[in-house]
Amino acid sequence: MPLTMMSEGEANVICKVGGKEETRRFLENLGFVVGGIVTVVSIIGGNVIVNVKDSRVAIGKDMANKIMVN
Repeated sequence: MPLTMMSEGEANVICKVGGKEETRRFLENLGFVVGGIVTVVSIIGGNVIVNVKDSRVAIGKDMANKIMVN
């Protein structure tokens, strides 16, 4: 399921990062790598704030939809 479907406080493993090559590289640089743990901190107006690799990151809904978790 996409990252946007997760509930606040839920932790999941990243199984796929989609999008164009430059988008995937950008997300990987932020810490969104396959096998990594991502936890949703809050969802505000479609924007998602997550904890990934000991960092708090805010991403837009369009970017969050490209990150698949299970």
